[in-house]
Parts: sequence; C-alpha cells; structure tokens
Amino acid sequence: MAKKTTTTKEKKVKTEKKTVDLSKVKVYSKEGKEVSTIALPENFFGLSWNGYLVHQVITSLQTAARHPYAHARTRGEVSGGGKKPWRQKGTGRARHGSTRSPIWVGGGVAHGPRNDKNFDRKVNKKAKDKAIATILSKKLLDGEMIFLDKLDMAAPKTVEVKNVLAKLAAAEAGFGKLATKKYNAALIVTPRGDKNVFLSTRNFKNLETQDIASINPLTISKYKYLIVSSPVESVALLVDRLKNK
Repeated sequence: MAKKTTTTKEKKVKTEKKTVDLSKVKVYSKEGKEVSTIALPENFFGLSWNGYLVHQVITSLQTAARHPYAHARTRGEVSGGGKKPWRQKGTGRARHGSTRSPIWVGGGVAHGPRNDKNFDRKVNKKAKDKAIATILSKKLLDGEMIFLDKLDMAAPKTVEVKNVLAKLAAAEAGFGKLATKKYNAALIVTPRGDKNVFLSTRNFKNLETQDIASINPLTISKYKYLIVSSPVESVALLVDRLKNK
C-alpha cells in the first residue's frame, strides 16, 4: 500500500503572531477596575525575544553573586616543612625538599578549591539594558505585566496587599492565578522606595518589592508576574535609565 505524501503547504501551519497595542495599555486601580490607559515606547516594550542575550546576562549576574566558601591551603600556606627532610644524595630514598609537598600526608593541596576565586563575567551595560527591555516586552506580550495606577499605603497592612492581588486577579484574565498562593509569584515595582509597601509584602513568600532603579534581568525573570505601580512615573524613570546616553 502506497504511503500518503504530504505537500509542503500541508506541513505549514498558519499561526497568528501575538501583538499588543502599545498605544493603549490598560491601567487598573486597587479595586481592580480599569481607570485609564498608558502609551508605552516600542523600543523598550515592543522588542522581539532574544534568548541568547537574556541567558548571557542572567548567567553573568548569577555567577557574580557566587561566594565560594571551600578553601584548600597550598604548600606555601601549610605550616611547617621549612627544613629539608634528608640530604639530597646518599640515603637511597627519593629526593624531597619539604614535608609539605602535595604528595606528603599533611602537605598542601594542589589545584584545590579557593575562596578567592572570581566568577565575574563582563557584560556590557548596553547588553544588560537591552535584556531588561527584552524581558519586559516578553512579559507584556504574554499578559504577565499589569499596571496599577497607585499603591500608596498610610501604614503597613499585609491584608490590604492581599485584597489588591485578589481584585487584580479577578479583573485581568491573564492574572487569574495571582490570587492563588501556589502561583502568586510577583514582583511589585514602585517609582521610588516605599517602606510601607515593602513591609506590607514582606510576609508573602512569593512577593518582592523593588523600586524601578533597582530592577535587573535576574529579579524580573525570577517572578512570573510583574506589577508596575504609578506607571507614568515608573515608565519615565525606566526609559531615562535604559536609553543610551
């Protein structure tokens, strides 16, 4: 029986490319209601995904954060061994100059781990900035970024943050799991450091609060959702930070 052959046209599957209208991005209130829209710059929120760049920047940040503790002393750091064990010739034994040689018991370690090892990898500032814009563009495209008109608190209240997350989850379809404890990993970004917001989110295991000047590709990619407070001011500060000067 002859096998059925498929043409090239049949193999191709038409897939519609996801797009976001950057001129009208929804802004929500703490009650979960749409209050306005914001226009986002395309060169910071409309970039295509570059996995190689993001991986390079994130791994460089992870390696820079490494602080090794294992440390083996070399033959020059082990005490003793200053005297030659026996004379060079005439004993019939192998020649040695120190009892702290790596081949001796109690001697130093050759090629052992060192706590002064530097794991830093140099990455250009432009690459780091572009990685931030790439991740933000990806999160916006995947519906994992939401803009909150303001998140001001008179006093630290954990329950207030919990209520805000629940209302945002009900308002935006892509944020449905935000109110679920198992999946509510989110990064809250504020224009400037807010002590009350920080203290209010401190009891949540999967929540973190940072100001816009402190975010980096590692923290953004660590959390599934990104909540941007006071978007007009936050986006302006972010664009001023990322644009090439």
